[in-house]
Parts: sequence; structure tokens; C-alpha cells
Amino acid sequence: MTTRTASATYQGLGKDGKGSVSTQSGVLSDTPYAFNTRFGDEPGTNPEELIAAAHASCFTMALSFALAAKGFTDGTLETSAKVTLDKDGDGFKITKSALDLKATVAGIDVAQFEEIAADAKANCPVSKLFNAEVTLTHTLNA
Repeated sequence: MTTRTASATYQGLGKDGKGSVSTQSGVLSDTPYAFNTRFGDEPGTNPEELIAAAHASCFTMALSFALAAKGFTDGTLETSAKVTLDKDGDGFKITKSALDLKATVAGIDVAQFEEIAADAKANCPVSKLFNAEVTLTHTLNA
């Protein structure tokens, strides 16, 4: 089992609040996020961008390993992901993650590539996350 961590803080509430997010690896370290980084053009990140990066990288790695397992040794994979956040009643909901793949794989035919890519899409851990159990523990300092 592998466990990775990230943390987020948010000071102030609602649109007036500002936060930061950090990752265990240090790739993100107190990276700002807030209402205007999510819905405006203020510099910083947002949850949908982070999910898109996770999905694109996870799928691409899963496909790379699947192709290698089938004996392919030379190729280049480039994936972008577009995560859509839509209004849902009084709140919001992530409704889609659209992967767009550009691939060059020596010696593979289209049908075999499509089969391997579809399996990687369905079975990469981040794709599976969209249907995963989510747990929550909390401590409230009131």
C-alpha cells in the first residue's frame, strides 16, 4: 500500500477567504487558492486543475505500463485532461473529466491501441477514484 498526503488551509470564509495547498513531495508548497483562482483569473490553483493534472498523469502512466506489458518498447504519450465543474442546485458538481491523448507507439495497430487505451482509462487509479469511497474524520475547535 502506498499513501501520499496533501494539506489545505483556508482563512476567512466564503468569497473573502484565501487558502493554500501543499503536497508531501513539496511540488506544491503553500500554493494559493481562493474563490478568484477557481472562478476568476487570479494566480493560484484550484481543485479542478489539480484533479485534471492527477487524471492526465495517472492515465498516461497506466497506459505506458500497459503498452510495455504488451511488449511495446518505443513511444510517446501526451495527455491533457479537462475537468468540468457545473452548477448543481445551490452548489457545484464535477460532471466530467475528458482525457485527450496524442500517442506515437511504434509497431501497434489502431484496434490494439484502442483496446489498451480504453482499459487504461477504465482502470487507472484516478479514474476509479471518481467512484471511490470517500471518508471523513474531523476535529472541531469551537
